Amino acid sequence: MVAMKTANDMRQWMMGQTEDPWHSPRVLWWVGFTSLMVYGSLRLLWPQVGELGGTLMGVLGLGCVLACGTHLRSSGALWLLLGAIVVQSISWTLGYWHHPEWMPDHPKLDRMAKWFLFIGVAWWLGGSTRATLILWGLALSGLLVTCLVTGGGVDQWLVGLHGERVDFELQNAQHTAMFFGSGLLGVLAFSRRLLASGRWAMVRRIGWFIALMMCLTGVVITQTRAIWLALALILPIMAVVALLWNYSRQHRRQAARLSAVALVGALVVVVLAGLEFHGVVERRLGDENKIIAELMQGNIDAVPYQSSIGNRVHTWIAAAQWIEERPLVGWGENGRSLAVEETEWLPEYTREHYGHLHNTFLEVFVSYGLMGVVLVATLAWWIGRSTWRAWRKGVMPGDMVLFGAVFFIYWIIINQFEAYLSFWSGVYVHNIIVGGLITHYWRVIARQPDPGSET
Repeated sequence: MVAMKTANDMRQWMMGQTEDPWHSPRVLWWVGFTSLMVYGSLRLLWPQVGELGGTLMGVLGLGCVLACGTHLRSSGALWLLLGAIVVQSISWTLGYWHHPEWMPDHPKLDRMAKWFLFIGVAWWLGGSTRATLILWGLALSGLLVTCLVTGGGVDQWLVGLHGERVDFELQNAQHTAMFFGSGLLGVLAFSRRLLASGRWAMVRRIGWFIALMMCLTGVVITQTRAIWLALALILPIMAVVALLWNYSRQHRRQAARLSAVALVGALVVVVLAGLEFHGVVERRLGDENKIIAELMQGNIDAVPYQSSIGNRVHTWIAAAQWIEERPLVGWGENGRSLAVEETEWLPEYTREHYGHLHNTFLEVFVSYGLMGVVLVATLAWWIGRSTWRAWRKGVMPGDMVLFGAVFFIYWIIINQFEAYLSFWSGVYVHNIIVGGLITHYWRVIARQPDPGSET
């Protein structure tokens, strides 16, 4: 009895609520919730264990939604998952009939279905803001610890600080930069919460500062221009929104003081970063200025293949030609590689070494046609609408909706230059963050008396 009471008390503390908006058997909840935390914290640090936790979490979570989620079974997430399965099945069937030599023996439904692991994440978080923040905090901690103890560890940081591009052996530098950029947005979005006075204030503030410096430095030394572009567009907007929000909630004098502190702090960070890394940034941005100038003038033929931008542009043109042939249903799950490997006018080196298109939306279009594009657009719209409604209903806190909004913009921008959602890294970040947002919306749904009244 004592052990059971202790377990219940621990569960209530982690969830930050005395009653769950939806129910699952106690033992199953502990298995699912623990698997989720293992997935969040160890997917980077200990991939084999983290991936196993993610699989267990996702399967059990989907099963519980179908078996126990009375109000949630009619949620848009389940219909969109069904849509993803249908889209991939149609594309495979018609592709097998049209070009069987390029199609696998059976459809690989996980290509899009894995984007819906957030269903399990949202279920096990139980609509809890505290549990969501714990998960996100563990994910960020896992990233920072991973970059300190694996993939070269501290030596990689030192090499990066001396101007070399580093990746900490996390897929490649673009994916590592994506992790750090996502972490930086989270650290900034939740600054007010982490810097507030109260219990563990000093620990929270020190942790915030360490995470901020590591994420900011990581963004610079991974030298990924798409991440820099996204952050350069987002951070000023984020700062203005945060200051206006703060001004609306505080007395005029206090708001002015906090605004001044924030602006001075931001200026100091920018100046210090500029002094320390100006050579790295200038060199990286200047590497392909001539190529960008040719593109701006419309001289596509003058763009060389032996460059990052050049390879992207030419493979995107190839993809457009393949899309034109099958615009509605695409070429199947191998479409992204077919568009590169089977385009004869592309150089041999490009065809052998570039197996994808470095653009999530083009890859969806060439693989699944307009059907896939509509599905992705609908998913994005549904996530945005759900986040907005959860905030308007008072279920989601303001700093969380700010993070969700800026991450959405960030995600759209960077996926124009790398197909993050085609790799485990992007799938992981997508599901961890989207699951944390959707669990709050499901709390709104769970209040509805009619199971079919919300989608």
